Amino acid sequence: MNDRTQGGPILVLGGTGKTGRRVVARLRAREAEVRVGSRSGEPPFDWEVEATWAPALEGASAAYVSYYPDLAVPGAPEAVGALAERALASGTRRLVLLSGRGEEEAQRAEEVLRRSGAEWTIVRCSWFSQNFSEGPFLEPLLAGEVALPADGVPEPFVDTDDIADVAVAALTDDGYANRLYELTGPRLLTFAEAVEEIGRASGREIRYAPISIDAFASAMAEQEVPADVLGLLRYLFTEVLDGRNATLTDGVQLALGREPRDFADYARDAAATGVWDV
Repeated sequence: MNDRTQGGPILVLGGTGKTGRRVVARLRAREAEVRVGSRSGEPPFDWEVEATWAPALEGASAAYVSYYPDLAVPGAPEAVGALAERALASGTRRLVLLSGRGEEEAQRAEEVLRRSGAEWTIVRCSWFSQNFSEGPFLEPLLAGEVALPADGVPEPFVDTDDIADVAVAALTDDGYANRLYELTGPRLLTFAEAVEEIGRASGREIRYAPISIDAFASAMAEQEVPADVLGLLRYLFTEVLDGRNATLTDGVQLALGREPRDFADYARDAAATGVWDV
């Protein structure tokens, strides 16, 4: 495979987020030139300000495309299409898109990218394990009770370290072009089982309670979760978490030649950082 780490900077959109910062760290470890695409980046990048797109893309050999807040939100396919057009005009032909399983808008964005003329790779993912340590479920875990509108539906939680490894491979090596990798963890877990594993790893008593979507939304609002994130969570819990994604895939194995990271390993390593200590 041809290694492109020396062919110009690699732009990482969402470069300070859950997956983006891991992609940045891995690229830098390979001594690649990296450009962090964020509002605080140099130059800055903002999905809502198209005038920032061209300067961020200028001279980039490839780009990791993580749309904020999520490809499931209205307008995301159009934004991805516009970005792809701008990227091709600037000479950035390789685009690696972070996508989500079972999300209609996300799959529309995937199709827009496929038709764009770019050298594309789609990394389609299940729920992130790290939502429990770096996302909206952290505060409830610290409080000792996680109350979610999910009762018995299993999910193949995927580790963001696996996502980053696949994304970096696709950004730097030629063998991943024009392919879709659907990533899951190695087993299905309900949210109650995931919380139980976190409790075991952290040595704490943490209760799981299924609740209504309205009660969940109220609790998130009280924690000052941003409205766009709250709207996304409502959509994911009411529409996407219906069993449609309760299957495992071999995407990590196909992309990396190894097994995906298990949720228990994630929980053990996250607990060791003290993130769930009180």
